[in-house]
Amino acid sequence: MGVVAQGRAAITAHRADRRSGLSQREKCCVLVYRRTCSVCVAAIGFLLFLEVCLLYLPDPFTLEPLVSAENSAVTLLIWTHPFGRYRKLPDCSALFQIDGCTLTDDERAYPQADAVIVHHREVAKGTAELPPDPRPSAQKWIWMNYESPAHTPRLWRFEGVFNLTLSYRTDSDIFLPYGYLIPRERTDRTPQNRYAHPLHTPSHSHLLKPRLLAWVISNWSESHARVTFYYQLRRYVQVDVFGRAGRPLPEDSGGGSVVRLVGRYQFYLALENSQHTDYITEKLWNAVLAGAVPVVLGPSRKNYERFLPPEAFIHVDDFPSVRGLARYLLMLRRNPVRLRRHLDWRGSYSVHQPVFWAEHYCTACRAVRRNRRKTDVVKDLTYWFRS
Repeated sequence: MGVVAQGRAAITAHRADRRSGLSQREKCCVLVYRRTCSVCVAAIGFLLFLEVCLLYLPDPFTLEPLVSAENSAVTLLIWTHPFGRYRKLPDCSALFQIDGCTLTDDERAYPQADAVIVHHREVAKGTAELPPDPRPSAQKWIWMNYESPAHTPRLWRFEGVFNLTLSYRTDSDIFLPYGYLIPRERTDRTPQNRYAHPLHTPSHSHLLKPRLLAWVISNWSESHARVTFYYQLRRYVQVDVFGRAGRPLPEDSGGGSVVRLVGRYQFYLALENSQHTDYITEKLWNAVLAGAVPVVLGPSRKNYERFLPPEAFIHVDDFPSVRGLARYLLMLRRNPVRLRRHLDWRGSYSVHQPVFWAEHYCTACRAVRRNRRKTDVVKDLTYWFRS
């Protein structure tokens, strides 16, 4: 697993760079140097890809270091419930076997808390204030955000305020994406993987689904690139649209019903509301769970390949025109053998979608235990998150 070790070292160095002030040019040089040292033989490359994928899986795949008994327990204060929606705080030990974590949303615990999670939306919009000064000694503040940079206002207000970042970005201090794959042989190794969903290779009847292409959308905006793309695509193929701008969703509009709906289709439009590094949301993972081939609009193909095998999705940038993409989808519909190439990888993996927000709190609590002596602050939050 030498590739994985080198990859983890690269991410650790990048996090340090955000605090040391290295220029973007210098960072790029380091990354280019490391990549040029990689083996370039194509046959070996895919095997290395499977190993490198493990680099981007979150903390469940790393062992928790030994901590002395008197220092094992930490208290984590949830400053505001995200989007003002109260949720019962989880038992980290029972759910994820993460011991030594006391979670609380009682502001009176602030003086004794080892760390405070602050969700960006509330403090940015003024519905909540930051925790008060003076900050208790050695207390860590954690910036948590799962929106794209395009929907993350007033970042400049929080330069030099937080000690740790928690987001979907792979270079966050605490990384937990919207979803990730787990090689089947690793599924039983960690407690979080009890919640993983095994994927299955498609049967012949699965390849011959009667419906072609679906799109579920709740946030419709004419200014979004995805809406422009949809207007172009519907000129060439039938797109069944569900949600606020289309047909009503089933009465049970939770994630489970969306997956069942998408499961009736061969392809699904997993189109993000904006295109930014690592911003790959549940839209992709709903398609993967449903067994539909995702057609993606978001970050680059290379970015998606951090999370999925190359054949597991169809990127809109793979084609010189929307018409070319439409022709490819129609060709696959008539050719099950070719379609199978986009689905055969599934038999080797399970997929895990973290539980919002329970798993995020528990993952953060474990990170605080590992970073007790870390007191430096994130000085370039805006530049980093928008990069």
